[in-house]
Formats: sequence, structure tokens, C-alpha cells
Amino acid sequence: MKYVDEFRDPEKARRLQQRIEAVMLKLRKDRGRPLQIMEFCGGHTHTLFRYGIEQMLPEGLEMVHGPGCPVCVLPMGRVDDCVALAERPDVIFTTFGDAMRVPGSRKSLLQAKAEGADVRMVYSPLDALELARRNPDRQVIFFALGFETTMPSTALTVLQAKNEGIRNFSLFCNHITTVPTIKAVLDSPDMQIDAFLAPGHVSMVVGEQPFQFIAADYGKPIVITGFEPLDILQSIYMVLRQLAEGRSEVENQYQRIVPKNGNDAGLQAIAEVFELREYFEWRGLGSIDHSGVRMRGAFADYDAERKFTIPNLKIADPKACQCGEVIKGVIRPWECKVFGDACTPQTPMGALMVSSEGACAAYYNFGNLPDLLRLREQKDRRKPASTGADAA
Repeated sequence: MKYVDEFRDPEKARRLQQRIEAVMLKLRKDRGRPLQIMEFCGGHTHTLFRYGIEQMLPEGLEMVHGPGCPVCVLPMGRVDDCVALAERPDVIFTTFGDAMRVPGSRKSLLQAKAEGADVRMVYSPLDALELARRNPDRQVIFFALGFETTMPSTALTVLQAKNEGIRNFSLFCNHITTVPTIKAVLDSPDMQIDAFLAPGHVSMVVGEQPFQFIAADYGKPIVITGFEPLDILQSIYMVLRQLAEGRSEVENQYQRIVPKNGNDAGLQAIAEVFELREYFEWRGLGSIDHSGVRMRGAFADYDAERKFTIPNLKIADPKACQCGEVIKGVIRPWECKVFGDACTPQTPMGALMVSSEGACAAYYNFGNLPDLLRLREQKDRRKPASTGADAA
């Protein structure tokens, strides 16, 4: 297939739906609970909702929305660090657009901009480097954020800055890694995930090998997945077929984009500029070993954490916000007690409602909001009332 509309063909979707239903007939027989597939990437979550794929899936099959949205898992303290850097009078702070509205404990970057901070939206780190060229008397900081997908472009920009001798450019590095995060999900005590859809864009950089441990060590099928409706449906069918046949393997549905061994040039740039942190704090998941990267010592002049003083505090999310539970797949977005009421895209309390890849934003924008709120009310009514002893 060559064209986008071919990946959205209704007849092909119906045929895949029938195959999924046929496999589920076999898998449902001996199960006491729904079969759960986690789509790690927020882009997959939005495809599921935008095209109504969840409504096409048979009874007994549930999609669980994972932590694969880098803006969503950024802890509130790191947002505060961004604001502190942006409020320096000598700084031009640059960022991708979806990070501007993520709330910190005091304010978002957008609010800081409204109060006079020089915060600018860019489309790539190269845009930030160009600002540094044009403003040699200012310090330009790029908010480096994302999984392995965006690491190569950031690394190559740093190498370009060093090659040109541009000294007023630096990164506030918040790049994070995929594999330790999936391992943290797999090791959580209440984990009930049966299989995974792996992120296609990350796999484009890292290839198939990093996901082998999921199948080999945990016995969970995993399929590297594209982002069109037929990609998602075919990958779900591939995962179910593995389960039905008693297999646990890494399969690559997204072969038109993802090479088996990844992108050598991108991986080399990452290795040259970045090294693993001992640990990194994630919203909702806590501290995860080796789950983030920092800049190597050879690039200290381009590291905002070394060049500037930042608060570097750990800040807890508001108690009413349940982003952490949603990220871990413990609850659905509509089950959060502030979803659709106090927390909306216009007045977000948590990052999952802000980001274009956030699960809460997907439910809010593409779900039926009145129906979702009724579901939450029905669930709340079914909860047992607290006894006096419980209250004490």
C-alpha cells in the first residue's frame, strides 16, 4: 500500500475485525478476566479513539493506555525547573508547543511567557540553534524532551553547535528511554497486561532487539506497530494470534518504516552526546533506574543543568489529579474524579489532559463526554460505603 487512505479502508478493517473476533472466541473460553493489551505510545491511543477502534473490539478484550507520552510523564518539579530557567532575564527558553501548557506547581511555561519570560515555541532543536546564532548576547536553552524518537535530532544539533563554536546554546535535557519504563510496568505488583503494542517511532531508531526481553524473560507477545487504523487492527490480531498459539515473540508489523537493527546514524549520535542517568523521576511511576539520559562531560558547555542553577525539587501532583494511576494503566481516564469537570483541555490539572498524545485528551476530544461521566457516576455508586472503623 502506498497512500494514506489505503490504511483506512473500511472493508479491510471489517475483515481484520472478523479475524480478531474469531481468535477471541478461542481465547475467552478459559479466562476469568478480560484480556489486556497495552499500547505503549500515546500516538496509538489517539488512533484508537479518533477512528473508533475500541468500539470495534470484541467483548473480553481491553486496550490499556501506557506511559508512552513524554510530556505526560514529566514530573511537576521538572516543569518548575523549566520556568525557573525561562524567567532568567538573559535567557530565551525554547520548547515544543505541547509542553508550554503543562502545569508546574506555580505556573506553566505559557503563564511564565504571559508574565514576561521570553518563551518561544519551536518545531525542532535546529530552530533553537538558529535563535542562538541571531542572538549572541542571549543564552538560548532548548527544552529537550522525548523518547529515543527525538534524541537523534537533539544530539545532532548539539554536535552542530559544537562544530560551529556556538557557546550561547544549551539543552535542558529531559530525554527518557523506553525499555526501562516497560520493565517498570511489567514489574509492578498489580500488573495484568497480557501483551504489548510497541511504539513505532521509537522502534524506527532503536530497532527490534531492545524489546526481545519482553518476550524472552516475561513471556509477553509484543508487536511493533504503525499509527494508521489498519496498522493498529493488524497488530492486535498479530498479538492475539501469538497468544492463541502459545507464542511470545517480537513481531514487526511496521516493517515499511522500522528496520530490524534501527537507525545506525541516529544511534551513533545518541551514544556520542548522551549517557544514561543513574535514575530519573517519572510522573506516576516514581524513580526508574537508567530511564533517562544526560549529556556527557565532553558537552558540559551545552548542558543547562551544569551552566545554570535550577531548583531541582521533587513536587507531588495535586491530590485530586490521578495522572499517575492512568499512566500505569490502573484506571481509565474517565475514572479520574476530576476528568471532564475540574480538569479539561482549557483548564488542565494534569499533563495527560494537555499533551496531544495524552490519554485524557484522547478520551475528552474523541470520546462521548456525557457517557463517560455517567460511567464514572455508576462506578462511584457501586463502591461500598465506608464503615465507621474504616473512617477512623
